[in-house]
Amino acid sequence: MSDTNTTDKPVQHLNPDGLVQSRGWTHAITVTGNHKTIYIGGQDAVDAQGAVVAKGDLARQTEKIFENLRVILTAAGADLHHIVKWTIYVLQGQSPQPAVEVFQKIWGNQHQPPVITVVFVVALGNPDWLVEIDAIAIAPE
Repeated sequence: MSDTNTTDKPVQHLNPDGLVQSRGWTHAITVTGNHKTIYIGGQDAVDAQGAVVAKGDLARQTEKIFENLRVILTAAGADLHHIVKWTIYVLQGQSPQPAVEVFQKIWGNQHQPPVITVVFVVALGNPDWLVEIDAIAIAPE
């Protein structure tokens, strides 16, 4: 089913007919008008002092990343629901299911979910990291 947002909405979720219709992701998002775009670099499970949190626990590392994302978004005048694009990097050999469960618990069953890409990687910047997430958010000015 195609979303029928009007042009007065700055963020439009596109799920055209002819493509699989998912409640978990959106195929494309367009942004128009006056808004603030927030590009969030890869976030990892580290505390304010730079120490790795929850070594070996993918779910807890994902929770810590969401905590860090909230701090960044609050500083930018936004929140998690302003995110329109997620890229989730999961260490090869890990099941993404614990991260997906955390995402679903935190994100909830939103009507218009973000665009999501999940990538399995051979390594991340620290051997204790199991997951890294970057994002793009669109917030009102």
